[in-house]
Amino acid sequence: MLTIYCTSIKYFKVLDKLPPYVKVIGLGDRVFPKHWLNESIGKNIKNLNKYYGELTAFYWVWKNKLNEFNDNDLIGFCHYRKLWLNDLFLEKNKQSIKSLYSSLLNKENTLLKQKDVLQVQPIIFKNKNLLEDFSKIHDTNIIYECLDFLPSEIKLNFSNHLYSNILHPLNMFIVKKNLFNEYCKILFPWMEDCMKLFIKKNILVSYNTRLPAFLAERFTSFWFSQNLNRSNLSYARLGKFFLSNKVNRFINPIKLPFTSKMYPTLHKY
Repeated sequence: MLTIYCTSIKYFKVLDKLPPYVKVIGLGDRVFPKHWLNESIGKNIKNLNKYYGELTAFYWVWKNKLNEFNDNDLIGFCHYRKLWLNDLFLEKNKQSIKSLYSSLLNKENTLLKQKDVLQVQPIIFKNKNLLEDFSKIHDTNIIYECLDFLPSEIKLNFSNHLYSNILHPLNMFIVKKNLFNEYCKILFPWMEDCMKLFIKKNILVSYNTRLPAFLAERFTSFWFSQNLNRSNLSYARLGKFFLSNKVNRFINPIKLPFTSKMYPTLHKY
């Protein structure tokens, strides 16, 4: 069984039109439709959503839904404007007349049966490593101190990974139940220690308010890259037209022909 949790901080009607295996979960304090999942119901850390972003959804699924899955079931995550595609694309799909909807991940995709881990198509930096990129964007080297909160073997392996130039971004992944459980057991105690440090140093301001989520993005890329039985898929980023509640009152824009030609989302650095 495949279940993808799509995180959103506000209501977008287009999310109701996604394939049935996608379960939308509302994050934060806004009011969400009753047919959506809501992190406010059950054990949660929604008070940290301002800092953790989609990580609060990971926690909610881990604490409230994990027992509903069998060992071979797949648990995945995407975002309200970033959706899994069914293939790995190396260039824009410009010649296609297909709709974006028909290009979204199909639950019959053979990779879902063959692989333990699926990650988002990586960003490959040409002139910097992950550590340099993080330090430049966030104007801090605090990541060095954060490494000290990890168990020694994980600290060493993650540190080595940060000197590489490959990043699977966005905290998006699809994994077997046990792998998700192992990931959460490491991630959340580490995040708790990192948060204490960030608060002590008073750096959770402006763009760095979500520093824990950005740090976790690097860790998530590393953690699941260790699995040898893995593969990559591309993703699509929805624009304002697709997200517009006014547009979605009349049509399902992701089912329009030719809308797959703009995808996938590719990054070149």
